[in-house]
Amino acid sequence: MTNAPRVPRGINPNVPNAARMYDYYLGGKDNFAADREAAEKIMALGPSREICLANRRFLGRAVRYVAERGIDQFIDLGTGLPNQNNVHEVARTIQPDARVVYVDYDPVVVVHARALLASTDTDITIVHADVREPASILDDPETKRLIDFSRPVGVVFVGVLHCVTDQEDPWGIVAAFRERMAPGSALIVSHLTDDAHPEVGVAAREVYRNADAPLVHRSRDRVKQMFDGFDLVEPGVTHVADWRPEEEWEKGLAGGEWWYVGVAHKPS
Repeated sequence: MTNAPRVPRGINPNVPNAARMYDYYLGGKDNFAADREAAEKIMALGPSREICLANRRFLGRAVRYVAERGIDQFIDLGTGLPNQNNVHEVARTIQPDARVVYVDYDPVVVVHARALLASTDTDITIVHADVREPASILDDPETKRLIDFSRPVGVVFVGVLHCVTDQEDPWGIVAAFRERMAPGSALIVSHLTDDAHPEVGVAAREVYRNADAPLVHRSRDRVKQMFDGFDLVEPGVTHVADWRPEEEWEKGLAGGEWWYVGVAHKPS
């Protein structure tokens, strides 16, 4: 049985939370009854755990790819609850001194991340901020302490931009980071789509109407627009199982058609 965490001050455990639902999909224990109830409704619609695992595997592959090309500083937007193969863990297998700024607006995520990262390692930090307010992240003292924007940086939007409505302009959010990124920097994006299952997408969005963040499925063309001003690396914006799989089983994970993913570099 999943044990609910203590409730930090200001948190309503009766409202489903997207990050805690994601934690439940991946088999975590940092979630409440409302999160599990909403997540079970989503899981009844399709292979949600496999869908989330496919996304997590992409994160690892993409961060390794970027680190292998010399990038040793990262900003992870909408980081979610700590899990296996976090950005700093993956990056440091290639770049042992990699610096990472994790960002999330959810107090539960921040509390757990700070507990996980509590150490003498001053090259990893968590910033409590909203991805919809990019200036507050870019100008945060902790971001400025760790990230040198005169050098290439890896900016990670994995599983977060589909929680931003069109009116909140996810394309503008990415562009705000692009303006600060030095040439040679890398952008990593994964985004949910219902192109292959529009009717299921309607049902899934209905569940998230009662959560603390919306679910906005987008087409490949709309996701590709997030890479405006960047040079996409092969195979471009594609389904998650088709982006440089490292293991044969990754190609066969159920639900890969629910993700569009891509990695790109800022040109000189």
